[in-house]
Amino acid sequence: MALNRLFASLTIAPTLTRRSIHVAAINLSSHPNIVKPKPGLGKSYRRIVHFPDQYTVKPLNVTNLAGRDPESGRIVAKGIGGGIKHKYHWIDWLRTGPTEGPPQEEKVIQVLEDGCRTAHIALVAVGDKLKYILATENMKAGDIIRSSRELPRIPVRANEGDAYLLGALPAGTLVHSIEKVPGEGGLYIHAAGTFGTILRKQDDRVIVQMPSKRLFSLDQRCMAVVGRLSNAIHSSTPIGSPQRNRWLGNRPRSGLWQRKTGKHGRKIKPPKPVKEIQAAKPKSLPAIQMTMHP
Repeated sequence: MALNRLFASLTIAPTLTRRSIHVAAINLSSHPNIVKPKPGLGKSYRRIVHFPDQYTVKPLNVTNLAGRDPESGRIVAKGIGGGIKHKYHWIDWLRTGPTEGPPQEEKVIQVLEDGCRTAHIALVAVGDKLKYILATENMKAGDIIRSSRELPRIPVRANEGDAYLLGALPAGTLVHSIEKVPGEGGLYIHAAGTFGTILRKQDDRVIVQMPSKRLFSLDQRCMAVVGRLSNAIHSSTPIGSPQRNRWLGNRPRSGLWQRKTGKHGRKIKPPKPVKEIQAAKPKSLPAIQMTMHP
């Protein structure tokens, strides 16, 4: 493919000279035939997190991509760029506990903000280990939270921050960090201030209403964390200034609006002329002519 492009560029020139070959080679090397990836498909072009082999609570180093593909270097997501460089805190999505007997108790050490996600996180001590979890709305340092994988006959009365099976919680419970498959960790509902609602149970399935008002039917042995996620005012907090929008890592769409002509901006149009509203005039009926002929 590259050779074909090179020969095609050479045939355009009227005479095959040393300079034309050199210019064609430079153009080919500066514009390689690389397929530009498309955004989406679950791939993030904002940052690359360098995960170690084992879980740690030490903040992880990241490489900011600024919306570019790490392989080709081409811009994929135009709305990403700049921003404050944040360390990444590794969240332990797998909340587990005993399958029978009393639940496992965990103590909240600290609740802190995380620049790489909207919800706050909590540092939790489990025995002699530490881990990060998503903090609930009213979680604070010193709280004791519980986790259990037991499926009792009578629904449990869970507190905020506790993790139980969906089948062990009563209808109407607010939940987040719900597992898609039992034992694979919380996958659904991670954003700040969001929550799902357990509506009803059908045999060994549990119907959960998601923040998007969609209904999901999940296995009753999927774990879920009770309560609403923290930082509920995130969605209603104004950005405040264009500079703060740059701190958040959002690149402006520069070069579109023109101050002088107003191109690509709000069009200031003259008001429409006054429309005169009048009552409809009564229409006179046509005269009826009577004749003797059928």
